[in-house]
Amino acid sequence: MTGRTVRIGCASGFWGDTPEAVGQLVTKGDIDYLVFDYLAEITMSLLARARTKSPEAGYAPDFVQAVAPLLPELKRKGIKVVANAGGVNPRGCREALAKAAAAAGIDISIGVVLGDDLLGRADEIRARDVTEMFSGAPFPAKPMSMNAYLGARPIAAALDAGAEIVVTGRCADSAVALGPLMHEFGWKDDDWDKLSQGSLAGHLIECGPQGTGGNFTDWREVPGWDDMGMPIVEVSEDGSFIMTKTPDTGGLVVPASVGEQMLYEIGDPQRYVLPDVICDWSQVTLEQVGPDRVTVKGARGLGRTDSYKVSATHADGWRAITTLTLAAIDAPAKAERVAEAILTRCRRIFRDRNLGDFRQVSVEVLGAEAAYGANARARTREVVLKIGVTHDDRDALNIFAGEIAPMAVSSAQGLTGFFAGRPKVQPVVRLFSFLQDKADTPIAVEVDGKDVPVTIAAEAVRLDASSAAAVEGREAGPRAVMVRLVELAWGRSGDKGNIANIGVIARKPGYLPYIRSALTEETVKDYFAHLCNGPVERFELPGIHALNFLLHDSLGGGGIASVRIDPQGKGFAQMLLDIQIPVPADLAARDGLNASNPS
Repeated sequence: MTGRTVRIGCASGFWGDTPEAVGQLVTKGDIDYLVFDYLAEITMSLLARARTKSPEAGYAPDFVQAVAPLLPELKRKGIKVVANAGGVNPRGCREALAKAAAAAGIDISIGVVLGDDLLGRADEIRARDVTEMFSGAPFPAKPMSMNAYLGARPIAAALDAGAEIVVTGRCADSAVALGPLMHEFGWKDDDWDKLSQGSLAGHLIECGPQGTGGNFTDWREVPGWDDMGMPIVEVSEDGSFIMTKTPDTGGLVVPASVGEQMLYEIGDPQRYVLPDVICDWSQVTLEQVGPDRVTVKGARGLGRTDSYKVSATHADGWRAITTLTLAAIDAPAKAERVAEAILTRCRRIFRDRNLGDFRQVSVEVLGAEAAYGANARARTREVVLKIGVTHDDRDALNIFAGEIAPMAVSSAQGLTGFFAGRPKVQPVVRLFSFLQDKADTPIAVEVDGKDVPVTIAAEAVRLDASSAAAVEGREAGPRAVMVRLVELAWGRSGDKGNIANIGVIARKPGYLPYIRSALTEETVKDYFAHLCNGPVERFELPGIHALNFLLHDSLGGGGIASVRIDPQGKGFAQMLLDIQIPVPADLAARDGLNASNPS
């Protein structure tokens, strides 16, 4: 890394993240840009619902509340701000910020990016017979929200026009960091490798402290959970960068923690599609260059697509979820019988009232390792019974909600934990994704209420993909012993709609051939057979000695459409790390690995 660098810190990984992060970065981060990522699919539907009740609503008010007190300091230090806090009302967010600035006597230029909200074009898009890109489902009758994932060029255009704060609606999470880099370094729309590196920088910081040791496999090594350092990238003009964190804070920035975040919620690492660039991150390398400082290099850009991904949300029936505690002899069996009794009783009442059956039922006995399916090993006298159900009729779920408490006097001894009262009946919000031509998606940029010209590169460009060879698998041989995967690898999992991803990084390069040989797509599919209803795909990342698995149709619908206890696959990596795989006995002895003989 040589020459000038730009330091970007991220203060929010989701709507509801700690407001303390803003002050931490502004006062101690020595940053040039402060960025925020607020928006998930369910967030968009909530904001859309809020705006139907009040035209002034529809953005993330947390953003204004967090930034307003620090406007004088931001102005004094020259720190610029980029946030996708605009939700479905970016202009409303701008007006609230402008009022806060005026009240503080601060003259600050505010830009907004518009054009992602396609809800007003629903009838036109429906007429094209658009279907859901993963399931093939027809276009919803009444979408609640519909937003395209815009890229970084409009953000750069607003900064080029003098904006000190830029508010967007839906955009790629990484674009809030890539936009400032395009502005600062003058990167063009065909600087493919730089765009890919900049997107990776944004990806590594977009989830806040999840990239600085949060959710790290080796959690005992991470200090200061009560004061986690927020992520900062130090980016050079060639795109290479250092990942670090706010000084004098908790957290841990090492290649493994950075690698875990790199694998979080991606698909094919040799063709990770973002609005500005198709990324190949398979040859990325991570090198420790100082305490909590990791150099990141090697991302390639393979051109771009001519379309945006659009995420629409729509109501699809109703759901209710309840939890009860059982402290008792034979607690797991009693919990299963309590659930059976509640569901059987409700179904009898439904028939009597001409109501249909539940659409979906999920019973999980938590503490008895229900999430592990056939791999469960727990023996316990204390469990939490979770029952989640969906139905087309809200009245049916109100009946279900009313039949939970009566079990306290008519079923198992030791049943307790009714603190929350009756479960709340809520709408099921389902995700519907499709592609929209960039050329048919007008994007607008305004700075201080004035239009700013912006040109979006809309033509598709495809470059040659990486030819990097995958690491060959290696059998453990006749003198094999069994070792838990967690002793050989780090792991991180996440979700994309109804698809879970699990990234696995070898702790040593020499472990990867044995991991690769043991963790086939078939093995992972069998291990998650109780959760995964679709195929499993495996992808290679030789640069960081890693594999990435995609488990299709594995989250019960995903997000708020699911009634599972883990609708986002957050525990999947931890579950897989508990699997045992064969390695040579001499390797296990040499490295001090806990080993057992194959059964």
